[in-house]
Amino acid sequence: MRTVKDQLIVDALKEAQTPHNKITVVGVGAVGMVHAISILMKDLADELALADVIEDKLKGEMMDLQHGSLFLKTPKILLSVSNPVDILTYFDIAWKLSGFPKNRVIRSGCNLDSAHLHYLIGEKLGIHSSSCHGWILREYGDSNIPVWSGVNVAGVSLKTLHPALGPAGDSEHWKDVHKQVVESAYEAIKLKGHNSWAIGLSVADLAESIVENLRRVHPNSTMIKGLYEDVFLNVPCILG
Repeated sequence: MRTVKDQLIVDALKEAQTPHNKITVVGVGAVGMVHAISILMKDLADELALADVIEDKLKGEMMDLQHGSLFLKTPKILLSVSNPVDILTYFDIAWKLSGFPKNRVIRSGCNLDSAHLHYLIGEKLGIHSSSCHGWILREYGDSNIPVWSGVNVAGVSLKTLHPALGPAGDSEHWKDVHKQVVESAYEAIKLKGHNSWAIGLSVADLAESIVENLRRVHPNSTMIKGLYEDVFLNVPCILG
């Protein structure tokens, strides 16, 4: 007896193989699920895989996404129960164990910090953050460095207009803008218990540059062997 599917659909031509983009999100906590949602909303992958050590939560998150799949373009959402352990804790180990060339292993780095800098500059000047440009480099966290000489609005260098921009003694207190970048993350954690939305959107932004081969420049942590020493630091990287 022919099934409903057999009676409903007749293959007139064998489907050709199409390119397959798969993205895996390891860890389905608050941050991981924002990564997943951001990737789904940008329609970056044909297949989204979720991995976590807690099987019940993992299955529940998958089912929740599948139930809303009518509103998304990603047709397939898989899952895998795993224990991330050190590979997620020590970044250099992730690079060594993967066997990938150094250019294929990156960290989200200062992509979010730089975006936050743009936002705060826009707030200070009363313009949209997309018109503000600047970099935060070196290390993710408290010891990162704003590159004040590169801060500009629509191509106009703020350092040219205000040579004292940044360091202590600046009458306009631009150094406080960077201080806000560092401290506001802790404030958000104190208020809501964790950070999730901003970093999730930032990671999806990086994934978009890679999957769509956009070759945009992002401040990411990468192996800089040959430039300084064999360490991972945040420097401007072309992602494609």
